Amino acid sequence: MATAAPIFDRISHPIDLIESLALQHSWPYERTCDDELTLVVDGTWCDYQVSINWREDIESLHLASAFDLKVPEGRANEIYRLIAKINEQLWVGHFDLWSDDGLLMYRHALLLNGTEANTEQCQALMSAALESCEFYYQAFQFVIWAGKNASDALATTMFETKGQA
Repeated sequence: MATAAPIFDRISHPIDLIESLALQHSWPYERTCDDELTLVVDGTWCDYQVSINWREDIESLHLASAFDLKVPEGRANEIYRLIAKINEQLWVGHFDLWSDDGLLMYRHALLLNGTEANTEQCQALMSAALESCEFYYQAFQFVIWAGKNASDALATTMFETKGQA
């Protein structure tokens, strides 16, 4: 992949904006270096381990949100089917399975290309990730723990309830 030297002097570092969001939302985080931040976000179904990295060479803020679900080897093919079905529905970001670790994650990037990041863009990046993870988490659970096929698992999560019990 070809990279180019950035020609834009940034006023603020994009990771600083994510760090300020973490503080506003009281998300525990660790800034391991200038270009990387790891945080934990409470979800309905699990805590999400979110890693944000800044790549100056391609002027991109990359987000990876890992689930606390490990995919057993025997369920990997069905998970790949589910990921393909889910990714067809997503407008931004995508789900991945890191086959070496059996780790499910959602990934997305904010390309800046000579512009400044703002709080709204960073909030949208985080919101897209968390909403997608929350919405599809149960489908992944159904495939991994209940042995469902991808179509049935996805259909179950698409069922919308009205009201509260």
